[in-house]
Amino acid sequence: MKAVIYCRVSTDKGEQETSLERQREELELLAEKHGFEVVKVIMEQASGYEVDRDGVFDLLSTLKEQRIDALLIQDETRLGRGHARIALLHCIQKEGVKIYTITHNGEMHLSEADSMVLNILSIVEEYQRKIHNLKIKRGMRRAIEQGYRPEQNLKHIGENAGRERIDLPVEEIVRLRHNGLTFAEIAATLRGFGYDVSKATVHRRYREYVDSHSSSI
Repeated sequence: MKAVIYCRVSTDKGEQETSLERQREELELLAEKHGFEVVKVIMEQASGYEVDRDGVFDLLSTLKEQRIDALLIQDETRLGRGHARIALLHCIQKEGVKIYTITHNGEMHLSEADSMVLNILSIVEEYQRKIHNLKIKRGMRRAIEQGYRPEQNLKHIGENAGRERIDLPVEEIVRLRHNGLTFAEIAATLRGFGYDVSKATVHRRYREYVDSHSSSI
């Protein structure tokens, strides 16, 4: 089983370096006790109330990109404090990674209050996904009602994967916009038909089209 060690102290004072090293040594012993293979050790000096930490982003990237089974920390406050702690616990939980601490001398068990908050966050995320999917369906339905025919206008789905500039049916974007769809609805509609495009990109292509035709008049 693979594990990542994360150590943090809150200040950059010289004496805190000793605390960081002590955390690392104790966590390496904890890993040995539970038979973990430590694939990475992350150490940083930063406030626990901040989420914008290099070590945190390194940690989350490692958990997402590698098959990590456990995260080893001195105690849960090393991850963060306040809202930052809850946010990071939620991200780690979504990756299916177990947390082991020196304080618990093994796997960490969340308090009833923390478990309740994390369950609420999971429910909220699930409904956000549902709303997003419904928005796509709504945009597609409106587009088709306005005469949009994907079988005629979206013939090249997948042919431009990997290009920096996405090849989009700009004239269809303009027509759907003139038919009253918002840029968000147009983007959702195109995503539903296989185009990986954002509202900002749709708006930019629309402005480029309008500006180019205005300058040619």
